[in-house]
Amino acid sequence: MDLDGTAHAGTAATPDEVDRIVAAWRRERPDLDVGPLEVLSRVTRLARHLDRARRSAFARHDLETWEFDVLSALRRAGVPYELSPGALLTQTLVTSGTMTNRIDRLEDHGLVSRHPSPGDRRGVIVRLTTAGLAKVDAAMADLVAEEHTILGALGADDRDELAGLLRTVLGQFDA
Repeated sequence: MDLDGTAHAGTAATPDEVDRIVAAWRRERPDLDVGPLEVLSRVTRLARHLDRARRSAFARHDLETWEFDVLSALRRAGVPYELSPGALLTQTLVTSGTMTNRIDRLEDHGLVSRHPSPGDRRGVIVRLTTAGLAKVDAAMADLVAEEHTILGALGADDRDELAGLLRTVLGQFDA
């Protein structure tokens, strides 16, 4: 609902900060269709809340976001929880120099170990240690709990619908 009382399909009856922003832009720039702000400004605000929740969940386990990203990529690989550095690059979208530094730091903390690649004498495999597995599993449990809280206002059907809509929007970037 706009501050002027105009209701919009699918929005809550109580105006939020984005409604106030959109109403101000409509007043100041009636020549622009600012409709996308109603969705994307909320996505941006939600992303900020999600980032805070993620950082909080990871901090409880003495992890930085990047550390969780690497450890979780290894965890998702399944037993024996190992990947090549190249596969880690692909999954975490960082440069090879950055990945080398990250693996070094995780190895220094006892969370991963390097092993010779069985198929390539020059290659290495990065593997989760027992400590790394325990840490990433605990952090993941806290992360999921935080995310359930964030989505708590939505029922299962609404979550499914939102996931599908976001998948459609993001498809243009993932293709």
